[in-house]
Amino acid sequence: MECGPALPDSLVLEIFLHLPHGSALSAGLACRQWLAVSRDEFLWRELFYSYYRIPRSVPRHPASVSWYREFKRLYDCIPCEEVQTLTEHHDQVLHLAFSHRGHRFSSCSKDCTIKLWDTERPDGLISLVHSSSMLHFNWAYTQFSQFNTDDSLLLVSGVYLGPHQSSSGEIAVISLDNYTLLSRVRNKPYDVFGCWLNESHLISGNLHWIGNMTSCSVFWLNKAFQDIESENANVVKRLFKIQNVNASTVRTVMVAHCRRHDNPDLLLDYEAQSLARARDQKSGGGGPHRTLRFDLGGADSEEDGSEAEDGGGGDDDEEHDRLRCRGGPTTRLPQPAASGLEEVLQGCRSAGSAELEMEATVARMMGRAHTKALDPSLITPSAPGEGEDKTYLLFTTGSLTYSPHQIGIKRIMPDQMSTSGPVLGEERSSDEFFDSLDHVIDVHGHIIGMGLSPDHRYLYVNSRAWPTGCVVSDPMSPPPIAEEIDLHVIDLKTLREEKTVLRSHKAYTPNDECFFIFLDVSRDFVASGAEDKHGYIWDRHYNICLARLAHQDVVNCVAFSPADQELLLSASDDSTIKVWRSPRMGRLTQSPAHHRGRQKSRPLLSSLLNRSKNAAYNNNTTTTTTTTTSSSSTTSSSSTTSSSTTTTSSSTTTTSSSSTTTTSATAAAMEGHPRTERDG
Repeated sequence: MECGPALPDSLVLEIFLHLPHGSALSAGLACRQWLAVSRDEFLWRELFYSYYRIPRSVPRHPASVSWYREFKRLYDCIPCEEVQTLTEHHDQVLHLAFSHRGHRFSSCSKDCTIKLWDTERPDGLISLVHSSSMLHFNWAYTQFSQFNTDDSLLLVSGVYLGPHQSSSGEIAVISLDNYTLLSRVRNKPYDVFGCWLNESHLISGNLHWIGNMTSCSVFWLNKAFQDIESENANVVKRLFKIQNVNASTVRTVMVAHCRRHDNPDLLLDYEAQSLARARDQKSGGGGPHRTLRFDLGGADSEEDGSEAEDGGGGDDDEEHDRLRCRGGPTTRLPQPAASGLEEVLQGCRSAGSAELEMEATVARMMGRAHTKALDPSLITPSAPGEGEDKTYLLFTTGSLTYSPHQIGIKRIMPDQMSTSGPVLGEERSSDEFFDSLDHVIDVHGHIIGMGLSPDHRYLYVNSRAWPTGCVVSDPMSPPPIAEEIDLHVIDLKTLREEKTVLRSHKAYTPNDECFFIFLDVSRDFVASGAEDKHGYIWDRHYNICLARLAHQDVVNCVAFSPADQELLLSASDDSTIKVWRSPRMGRLTQSPAHHRGRQKSRPLLSSLLNRSKNAAYNNNTTTTTTTTTSSSSTTSSSSTTSSSTTTTSSSTTTTSSSSTTTTSATAAAMEGHPRTERDG
């Protein structure tokens, strides 16, 4: 029964604008008018900007169809609920990698095993399908893995302990059909990691020291296996030979294919967003902009022969001391230093400053005289539709100090995509034995992680910044690094760094003890580990931190499923792999982990929406029933009509009471939901 005239819609909307989103949805269950207002686009636009603290000049996600659905996407589709913890590893878990189909993933650990997991069980749980130990190959531990493009082979990178406890890297290729080992490739330094160039060829590295602070890095293209039909064909070929100065080395290699640059999954207009934020600050925002964080609650024999002549190969590395993070009992097991670093440091200590300065001068002169001239056409940004076949080799490097502070970019030409042709690669004159870098981007900080977006348009880089305006005067004494990690964004089509830097995560180890923290990028989100015992998730479009994922120790790696970005994995020094799903997917999968009460799901917008629809349906049904009863009462006795009306009213009252009780409980839970970190 209506109690007096209804309030104007404009007044109801004004009231709803002062309510939290949960209360606005709950109030929408009261009547049809309030339900319509609770779904108003203007209302949800205001709630979206205020709740997520986004400058109002930043436009809505280009793929979004409504403000309500965009609010719900950020609230209900973030993989922030822990649904399973995998404990099969017995030491620190260092890296995770999904297959391209998303049906399996691999994990690497300090226990020196590579494990394969199945993600397609009917019950939604993840199970172990295979485990291989690399100890019998004299490895110290596995550190990185990657599936080839057709998911038939797995590249596994690890630290190989050779004679006299020397440290170097090695890559193993494993067939996923029968889990047999197909090949092993030397990889030096070990933190080059290695990567696939295509489905049958992989890239490895080698390092030769020329002096105390000068070295040469060589990239090799290796065939993953030897064909019986072509046993006389080449299986290796040299790609590039790059000079390193000031004790720096090439590390962390990856390949970017630019076939989809003109049709990216998500086009990031960071420049427009920066201008929007600047306007917002001038209009009263006040203070310098800080990135926002919103927590949802909760084989080379030729090269080997030259190593002795070059003054050592950097194999006599000493192990690091234990690393202890500030603010907690976090420790990392001893691991080899970056290949040759201890030897370089010792050599520099014994050499005088004048000798080191002379070496640096000679290295620069040698570089200018013996480096192949740069071809600008190789790296120039192309017009739309012209860059489909470009392939870039990306790696970390440096020019001022031994800590990696630059991104090197080198284009791989079509004739370099296989091992056919001369083993030493492209013919060059005797005076040009170094390759030049096509492009270099300096991030002015220590790089500790890199990841590509699924379309390979954007490169995300974890770095710990140097002090503003600092000048590196001694290559062996890099500047102090910040505890706060900066997540830089580089557009590989324009070859420039975007102005926006994402922040929230932290690291505590000093320069000479930094270790790699792997990040991952999905269509809409970017995630990273951190030394503060959490993983972090940001939205790529709005640049806001949406969730923190708790562990008991350092989070070394995070990985999105390429088949479903609402499934995320995190690996930690606490020897566990945690599986995170979005609240929406959690309800669909209904995994036993939820039934065991591992973690309570928060109230969800979709639940309220369903209740709103049900309430509207009940109201319509009640109205129809009352009209029918009134019509039939014309031919019935007054006592029968009275009885029928009484019964209908009683039924309506019961329905309304039940709906009110449910709404009150839901609203209380929504309003009581704290805006703090979601620790799983």
